[in-house]
Amino acid sequence: MKRIWLFDLDDTLHDAHRSAMPQMSVAMGQFIERELGLDQAASDALRRHYFKRYGLTLLGLLRHHAVKAAHFLHDTHLLPGLEDRVRSHPHDVAALLALPGRKYVLTNAPRAYAMRVLDALDLLPLFDGVFTVEDMVMFGHLRPKPDARMLRRLAARLGVPPSHCVLVEDTLGHQKSARRVGMKTVWLRRWIRRLPARGRDRTRVPAYVDRRVGSLRELGRRMP
Repeated sequence: MKRIWLFDLDDTLHDAHRSAMPQMSVAMGQFIERELGLDQAASDALRRHYFKRYGLTLLGLLRHHAVKAAHFLHDTHLLPGLEDRVRSHPHDVAALLALPGRKYVLTNAPRAYAMRVLDALDLLPLFDGVFTVEDMVMFGHLRPKPDARMLRRLAARLGVPPSHCVLVEDTLGHQKSARRVGMKTVWLRRWIRRLPARGRDRTRVPAYVDRRVGSLRELGRRMP
């Protein structure tokens, strides 16, 4: 049975902290201010709180404020000029082409945004499919990464046991959940943010990570 590769999008296939996140952060703050009637300081605090608690700001807004997911995703991902800021890397195409198995994008971003980014990167033809946040609804509830139930369901949808899937991600919390359901994990630290260590080694590889790599080219050298 061929291996299934599940690739995150932002900060995995492209440097979203340069091309998208600054605008997106502003748009999210403005949305919360407008829809909930908060000032900027209160909006920023609420956004940080929900992200820390739920792993996704949108989940907090859905659970506590009856915000419509489609409304939030549309308004916060308009990002004019995004395509001009996204940078492609020729070696990524070669690396993905050489990687054996089926390849999918698995992102918590909305489909319209994901397709814009993948088109700008010229990577869309290299993938067998794209799973976005709209595909992560179960029993009427949104279950984005790192929800273990969604990951199990995805493996079943792809017709393989979780052990045949490899999640390539920059976010450790998502990989921890993937390992819990039996998936292999690759921590891609391509765009490293230099942050204060605060008493711990941020380069340490957690036990639930099979490999740490710095580029897509390293994936084919020794698979987990």
